Amino acid sequence: MRIVDSGTIHPSIRKLLSLATSMEKVEIEYKNYINYPNRTLFAFQLEGENVGCIGVEISRLKLCEIKHIAVSSELRGKGIGSKMISFVLDMYPSVFAETDSDAVEFYRKYGFKITSLGEKIPWCRTIFM
Repeated sequence: MRIVDSGTIHPSIRKLLSLATSMEKVEIEYKNYINYPNRTLFAFQLEGENVGCIGVEISRLKLCEIKHIAVSSELRGKGIGSKMISFVLDMYPSVFAETDSDAVEFYRKYGFKITSLGEKIPWCRTIFM
């Protein structure tokens, strides 16, 4: 894992971030990682290629929110997402994320507790480690 800190977004990072957010928001989200010291974007590399990324935001008392996680479509199911989650869990004592129902089971296998934001955001589940 390496920290992504280039002022210019690499095409592979752009593609990965577009899997975790809308294509329209990629530039904004990337700038947030570069410009805000409480946000960090990590890249997972295989053979020198960026094949996954995980972005976090640290708030009070080392509370870490997973903002984005993505693995290239061709390499899903190979444990890359698991390695990135383990990396974050090793670094931060308190971790949470907000996600859709499709990713709940992925987080549950790492011990995250699932809660719902209910009517505030019907599709969203908040998960805590």
